[in-house]
Amino acid sequence: MMVDDRAALRAACTAGTGLCTIVGIEGSFSRRLGAQLAVATDGSVTGSLADGCLERQLAAEILAGGERRVMRFGAGSPLIDFRLPCGSGLDVLVDPAPDRAACAAAVDLLDRRGEASLPLPLGLLGVRRYIPALRLVLFGEGPELEALAMLGRAAGLEVETHSKDGSGDLSLGRAPSDIAVDRWSAVILLFHDHEWEQAILQWALATPAFFIGAQGGRTARDERAERLRHAGVAESEIARIASPIGVVPHSREPMPLALSILAAVVGEYEAIHPHALLRTPS
Repeated sequence: MMVDDRAALRAACTAGTGLCTIVGIEGSFSRRLGAQLAVATDGSVTGSLADGCLERQLAAEILAGGERRVMRFGAGSPLIDFRLPCGSGLDVLVDPAPDRAACAAAVDLLDRRGEASLPLPLGLLGVRRYIPALRLVLFGEGPELEALAMLGRAAGLEVETHSKDGSGDLSLGRAPSDIAVDRWSAVILLFHDHEWEQAILQWALATPAFFIGAQGGRTARDERAERLRHAGVAESEIARIASPIGVVPHSREPMPLALSILAAVVGEYEAIHPHALLRTPS
């Protein structure tokens, strides 16, 4: 399952739960700047920062109470009995009592698919940014649609499907309605009957979706592009459509195709994800 960097924030809204945030990394480490871990009063954790040893150490620090503080772990740490993989060093903000109102406000924004931020205490640590979860908006038919929807849900993504196979929510030649698409959404078309694509693609190109893709071979791609040009769609907009779709060339079976598409979409999402903390002006 994809790591949900909003899960620890949501847990931190609960009274008594502490919040740990990586605010500095020296060397190589398996998580990014801003990764978070929440620790409940019973010592259970939400989130993941390493292999379990760091989580246990941070849980102990939170349960010990005290003031919020930045602690060094690994290289350069006074905790000589505690080591991190690869000789790395981490600076972690340990906050036994985060601002719960600020956490709840950020969660509310994220639940409405807005972007949010959480100011971090102790001076110039900056703010932690959050973005909505990756969302797949799928249109199509048959086993390819089913396979991609299944994989997306198994990965913990938000998945919305619209099928021409008897669902009644798609009409040939008519643009979709009542479907919200934001810049953290991917729109993917998986039709064998490519005449269904035109209205959907023109609608999708008018949205801020970060990824728009459509399956089909060379002939289908050429005919699709020509139909869009004839409808007055600019070349720059046609170029937004990923086709062939996915990272594996010539995928034909439903499951390999779904894996190939999901890898491409997640890669694009990670590329635009603002993982780092934003520093406040000095």
